[in-house]
Amino acid sequence: MDLFNCQNCNSLFVKTKFRDVCDACYKEEEAKFDEVYAYIRKKSNRTALMMQVVEATGVEEDLIIKFVKTGKLRISQFPNLGIPCEKCGTNIQSGRLCSKCSDSLRSELQTFEDEEKCLTKIQERNKKNTYYIKDNHEG
Repeated sequence: MDLFNCQNCNSLFVKTKFRDVCDACYKEEEAKFDEVYAYIRKKSNRTALMMQVVEATGVEEDLIIKFVKTGKLRISQFPNLGIPCEKCGTNIQSGRLCSKCSDSLRSELQTFEDEEKCLTKIQERNKKNTYYIKDNHEG
């Protein structure tokens, strides 16, 4: 049994795989989810942008993003409710990074790996070229 402080109200609760807030805050989140879902289910609101949903429902953007990340809201049904890229903030449909940031990170990692390989080769070469001389003069 794992006791945690609720990230919303700081009260103690038993954290489960499915809940990261206490029962009272969970019920409040569920009510807010129902409000958001009712708003975006209307045909005229299905293409609403995140800020429009926030303004219309009064639900915080972070909570709506949580609904998307946990799969409660499917972006496939509501295409303009993307989540921000964790590096640049661009609206994305899934994951943590947009393709541009992901490609940039891959490139940086490849450069780092290439530099590491080069450094290893230089160190191996230097070991082969090191000569030791035995000193016969004991003095």
